Amino acid sequence: MPTTIYLDNNATTRPRPEVLEAMNEHWRASFANPGSHHALGRSARRALEDARETMASILQADTSEIIFTSGGTESTNLALLGFAQATSPGGILLTAGEHLASLECCRTLERDREFWLQFLDVDSNGRLQHDQLLNLDASDLRMATVILAHNETGVVQELRLLAEFCRERGVPLHVDAVQAVGKIPVSFAELGCTAMSLAAHKFHGPRGIGALLLRRGTKLPPLLRGGHQESEHRPGTEPVALAVGMAKALELWHGDQTTRTQHMQQRRDELQVGLLKSIPHAVVNGIGAERLPNTLNISFVGVDAEALLVNLDLAGICCSLGSTCASGSTMPNQALVAMGLSEDVYRSAIRFSVSFETTSEEIQLAIERISRIVERMLS
Repeated sequence: MPTTIYLDNNATTRPRPEVLEAMNEHWRASFANPGSHHALGRSARRALEDARETMASILQADTSEIIFTSGGTESTNLALLGFAQATSPGGILLTAGEHLASLECCRTLERDREFWLQFLDVDSNGRLQHDQLLNLDASDLRMATVILAHNETGVVQELRLLAEFCRERGVPLHVDAVQAVGKIPVSFAELGCTAMSLAAHKFHGPRGIGALLLRRGTKLPPLLRGGHQESEHRPGTEPVALAVGMAKALELWHGDQTTRTQHMQQRRDELQVGLLKSIPHAVVNGIGAERLPNTLNISFVGVDAEALLVNLDLAGICCSLGSTCASGSTMPNQALVAMGLSEDVYRSAIRFSVSFETTSEEIQLAIERISRIVERMLS
């Protein structure tokens, strides 16, 4: 078997040893229910609130604005379905390339609650076209949702104008920051949105834990019924060790973000340059926009992406066609379609995503393997 090279970090990341150590400590020491009023319960509560304070400080939010959830999908559902419960049917503003967690929520509201979807266009690099807002009728608009850093292309959106548009009209704005947090600086205060989703496993934390940041004073009905945990927004006994692990992972990124960013961008660019040099017909999608430092979405025109993915797996290259949540779907990548790319480009697209653990040696080996396979498939 060839040496495995992991280039699928947008799907999930390896938990850091420090994160595992912190969680192991609290699985033992903070096993009590943080809602209990005895000494062990109070100790667990302190660990939970310390984690909340750490995250609030890094994300520039108030501790009261952080709701712990099971991950990015639940956070997004909690925000969008909650907004819908708090209002009458109307328009939902979004882009065609939203993550399925957002898109399927909106489609459910369209089907079951008589909301309607209003899609904002993006340019050929996947950037939101803000001039659309000038002529947009917002009289029946009920909410908006947009992805901050795209999970498939890595394109980072500038959201200031959209946030202002929504704020001036009293329209709640949800931002999917699942791929952004822990890769680039994200300030909840500066984004100006109503709600923001994130997930620990995207930045070397544990799976099964995420958060929804909700602007103070925002009314949001819970999706679930039960206890009064998380300020009555998310009932259920809080997973203290997982929350500690998420906070630890974010803290580690925050303390080393400059070095990590430089490392990831160097590895991403090495891979990009090497593949473009070896495969002249390759096309980098979103190359003209600001992108996450770790993400490369590249099309090998003339090659079927699904067949290529199988061959790359056999060669020990771990990567993907795009969002893992959409795996198994025969539908084309909607983010690339929305960018106006031709069919031969979007049907030959592969996503590679590095981490700060990826080595230059791994990148050079990956370039050799990928190039050899693509050349063989083109011949």
